[in-house]
Amino acid sequence: MTITETSVSVSSTIPHDYSKRAMVFGGRSSKDLAAKIAGKLSLSVGDVTLKTFSDGEIYGRYEESIRGADVFLVQSTCANAETGMTPNDALMELMIMADAAQGASAHRIIAVMPWFGYARQDKKSAPREPITSRVVARSLEAVGIDRVLTMDLHAGQIQGFFTIPVDHMTAQPMLTQWFADQYDPEELVIVSPDAGRAKAARNFARKVGTEWAIMEKERPKQQVAEIGYVVGDVKDKIAIISDDMIDTAGTLCAAARTVLDEGAKSVIACATHGVFSGPAYERLPYENSGLEKIVVTDTIPLRPGAPDNIQVLSTAGTLADSIRRIFTDDSVSEIFAGENQLF
Repeated sequence: MTITETSVSVSSTIPHDYSKRAMVFGGRSSKDLAAKIAGKLSLSVGDVTLKTFSDGEIYGRYEESIRGADVFLVQSTCANAETGMTPNDALMELMIMADAAQGASAHRIIAVMPWFGYARQDKKSAPREPITSRVVARSLEAVGIDRVLTMDLHAGQIQGFFTIPVDHMTAQPMLTQWFADQYDPEELVIVSPDAGRAKAARNFARKVGTEWAIMEKERPKQQVAEIGYVVGDVKDKIAIISDDMIDTAGTLCAAARTVLDEGAKSVIACATHGVFSGPAYERLPYENSGLEKIVVTDTIPLRPGAPDNIQVLSTAGTLADSIRRIFTDDSVSEIFAGENQLF
């Protein structure tokens, strides 16, 4: 038997338009940052109604068509005093926005989470504890999110909790550039607050062109730290204590006192995420902490009453560049020359 192949040409009557649309929407925890990102992309922030009912339940609805669009949902899962959001509210609102986008036939749904909440609970440290960052990852996937864009995760292994792509950005280039522009590298020493941040501190020092040191730290319980001593030379130097986040600032203030006791000329703190919860604002003024300056980014909005020594750098440019590359299917890691895994 001989089989003869016949070529059949079929002309579709459906018009094909392969142009794509990108749309940026902001949740109520990150509205200002979403507007900055959209501005960098020459886009308007998408129109979405978000509100909280009197019983605390959250409602969301897109006020324009998003069919076939790549939808970027900008929402740090953090508190925002201005809009009355808690971290749990922000997470729930992000999932509601994702579910609504999926139901409205968005092409892709990308969660832009500059601050990934629950990141500190990335493993079991005691019996019968949850791994809450894994719970968040599973929840985001369950509501139809196709990709996550985040910045300076507290622990790199969180990426392994996802089965969808995770683009991990870092604020280190903008922070190192700021210090290189403001100070003579010969005057500086980069200090890691603990062994877990040693690699990041070494890379930070290499980018700035200076030396680095490390602190010995013990943590008897959550959010409580005792600083022992500094390994490395900080005498007569401007010590830069570099970390990924500042929460209640107890650890940071203890570290600053230790570095000053070791002979540092002054101490500056820098971190990507300024959580600043609880008594942080009372602890951080120079007269209480000895910190000349605290440099953070805008991944988390500052609540009112921030001390004068806090300076905020914007991540909008970095996040906008990442969004542009995701939308055009270009390499995201090229932004950082492949050095965005700092663990």
